Amino acid sequence: MLKNIDKAQVLVLKEQVAYQQRQVVSKTLAQNQALSITLFSFDKGEEISAHKSKGDAFVTCLDGKGKITIDDKEYFLTEGQSIVMPAGHPHAVYGEEQFKMLLVVVF
Repeated sequence: MLKNIDKAQVLVLKEQVAYQQRQVVSKTLAQNQALSITLFSFDKGEEISAHKSKGDAFVTCLDGKGKITIDDKEYFLTEGQSIVMPAGHPHAVYGEEQFKMLLVVVF
């Protein structure tokens, strides 16, 4: 089930998580053994350092500009663009500017 989000309403996802100075903010919408859905906001210069996931991680940029690093290769996302960070591969996320993203991990 979804949590932390209004139901039966038209929503603008990027308005569902706020920027906070010098922080990465996350808002979990769903989490179970098969799936995780989380909204993130990154202040400029903030990051989630390199790590691996047991699931494929689908990222969609909702606002700003972010840098996604997968296997030491850099990709830059702007609003409306998406990328998949494959399971088992090292990846990191960095706020090139203030950056909001939707993360869906499928296990």
